[in-house]
Amino acid sequence: MCLAFPAKIIEKKDLMAKVELSGVTRDVSLMLLPEAQIGDYVLVHAGFAMQIVHQKEVDEMLALFDEMDGAPRTVKNI
Repeated sequence: MCLAFPAKIIEKKDLMAKVELSGVTRDVSLMLLPEAQIGDYVLVHAGFAMQIVHQKEVDEMLALFDEMDGAPRTVKNI
């Protein structure tokens, strides 16, 4: 199983971006998502930004990640 994580683009130069999640930054390729802009949240997998996601989706994903790590449930059933 593969897992992509959401991160916010904080810098962009050509087809490379610096993204941040919880204070951790990484360089990722925007080759598959050249339309992504600074301030966008993207799903990152294997060093590539794969999809732009909305803040609400990011909040839900991070809450689910916290649950997997033992935090109390915060995401409502859909």
